[in-house]
Amino acid sequence: MRTLFLLTLLPLTGCSLTAPPPAHDDPPAQTAALAYVTNERSGDVSVIDLAERKVVATIPVGKRPRGIRVTRDGRTAYVALSGSPIAGPNSNPASLPPVDKDADGIGVIDLAARRLTAKIASGSDPESFSLSADERLLYISNEDENRASVVDVASRKVLAQVDVGMEPEGVTTHPSGKAVYVTCETESEIHVIDTRTCAVTARIKTAVRPRAIAFTPAGDKAYVTCETAGTVDVIDVARGAVVRSIKLTGENARPMGIVLSPDGTRAYATTGRGGAVVAIDTATDAIAGTVTGVGPRPWGIAITPDGRTLVTANGPSNDVTLIDARALTVVRKIPAGTSPWGVAIAAHP
Repeated sequence: MRTLFLLTLLPLTGCSLTAPPPAHDDPPAQTAALAYVTNERSGDVSVIDLAERKVVATIPVGKRPRGIRVTRDGRTAYVALSGSPIAGPNSNPASLPPVDKDADGIGVIDLAARRLTAKIASGSDPESFSLSADERLLYISNEDENRASVVDVASRKVLAQVDVGMEPEGVTTHPSGKAVYVTCETESEIHVIDTRTCAVTARIKTAVRPRAIAFTPAGDKAYVTCETAGTVDVIDVARGAVVRSIKLTGENARPMGIVLSPDGTRAYATTGRGGAVVAIDTATDAIAGTVTGVGPRPWGIAITPDGRTLVTANGPSNDVTLIDARALTVVRKIPAGTSPWGVAIAAHP
């Protein structure tokens, strides 16, 4: 089904800027890499040296940091900040603290200096976002407004706002740079935005409550975590449809974050309250193994450039878990800030 949604353009131009078990102590040698972990309740980012396996810096950034991305050159990190109070699905708005819209934005971190240098306009209540292929634009989910904002990094201004489905969350740019996929939790759909026109050109139905998306390197398939359904849905990109739903194993599996190995042969999904990470063979779309004992609710997940180590953010236990991606075993747990949410990894400068 293909449906064109309302596009609200602001005074600037549109999207033409875009170029098409227990821990053990002897894991494999680590790449010289750093993990950047957003801590939703303490308002900071933990910098973890993965070779030394410890926090080497803490960067204050503002309220409710969640989504985080690092540029390809490893010099800059962007982090989604929100002044909306933390609330569960059935919370009474009258019982919550007031909303602080001045806190909303995308924080800019100079990774060499390890400090916040700016905050970019983002639209309301940003949670997740993705960079364009040329890293000149940000595509941001605005959950409380059912929109996605398109932001120019250089001018720090919102170029366009695109109406999408209810409760947009996960945002991922297709490897071609020609489209951005946005998960819409309440409607159990993915809305596909054309990066040239900033228009929604397709809607893809998924299992209940889609959260995050990861593409194969070739961009022919996408893997989508569907929290309430307990599945990872596989999308055939050319067909624009889900072709398989992989039911995750383990008690109370509620898939949240997902990442693909650099070579695209495996997808790794966190299971939230299930406390595990499930590995999926992308050639067969069969479950290749499960890592248990990861944490009380692993959410965000990232993988090192060499594909050897996974890092998960475990909110309730205020730590991250290092996982040997090949052996599928827990290597180490490292304390972080309060309520770790997202993870991004970059090579050591």
